Amino acid sequence: MDTLQDLFHNKRFRHALSWSALFLVLVSIIAGTVHTTNKVDYIWRWEQIPRYILFKETIEVIAEENATVTELERDGKDTLVITLNSLDKEKFYTVPTHMLTIKVGDELKRNQVLAEGKRWKPGLLLTGLVLTLEISVLSIILGIIIGLITGLARLSSSPAPKWLAIGYIELIRGTPLLVQIYIFYFFVGQVFRLSSFMAGVLALSFFAGAYIAEIIRAGIQSIHKGQMEAARSLGMNYPQAMRYIILPQAFKRILPPLAGQFISLIKDSSLVGVIALVELTRAGREIGTSTFNYFEVFFTVAALYLILTFSLSMMVQYLERRFAASD
Repeated sequence: MDTLQDLFHNKRFRHALSWSALFLVLVSIIAGTVHTTNKVDYIWRWEQIPRYILFKETIEVIAEENATVTELERDGKDTLVITLNSLDKEKFYTVPTHMLTIKVGDELKRNQVLAEGKRWKPGLLLTGLVLTLEISVLSIILGIIIGLITGLARLSSSPAPKWLAIGYIELIRGTPLLVQIYIFYFFVGQVFRLSSFMAGVLALSFFAGAYIAEIIRAGIQSIHKGQMEAARSLGMNYPQAMRYIILPQAFKRILPPLAGQFISLIKDSSLVGVIALVELTRAGREIGTSTFNYFEVFFTVAALYLILTFSLSMMVQYLERRFAASD
């Protein structure tokens, strides 16, 4: 009995036991997943997924009629403009330089190939991922600006900015994001002639701004009042005290909840697909509708979202360690 107790008090043994438990849990999850998929009456076609991320596009440029090659002019670093003369009429074709199959002076027949080859092209999922990233980054930046202004207004002693901030926060938090996207697209967007992209970004920004405002307010209020009093006693005015003393300390405390809000915003960006933006989720839905490979597509979509959110989480953890080291 004593030997067993000594074993459990051994740090290396407990560490090994913990890793063993983790391994068993992972094996159980994998085995359960394999067993479940085998039970499902479904033919898996994972080999079709890579082409929706990145694929090689076949390019073939052909002459529309009999003509003579009169000129090849460089149009950029990697492209050429081909000038063809047919019955004293000139036609122009722009092709990649490395795909060219003709030279000046060649007599071409109708449907003869001018250039051919393959090049890498992003698939629908990768295009949707890039759009999701663009929307999320812009929404986060604007959301931080809106949240900071609103959070400071929320703490103001003046009734006008304070109650305007409270009204905005309660209005946004009390209505569904999907409804707000529709309002920004069909009403605000029509009045100010906004594109679908900008309407979606603004809707997400104002939505995130309300939650970020409350996070910032809580972070500022968590700083002891003596910090502000000390700053004012040193001759700083209120904006200077906020900028140099209060906000830097508050930012370290609100970083984890801010990260959680940013991760939620990335996932919420999937809702802008309702206003004709082909972001990641809508791209997956369109592929699933055309191929009926819903399981493979949406597992891939989930993995791509996980890559985005995990990367953001790692970046925030790095910032937390940096701030902790500077204290």
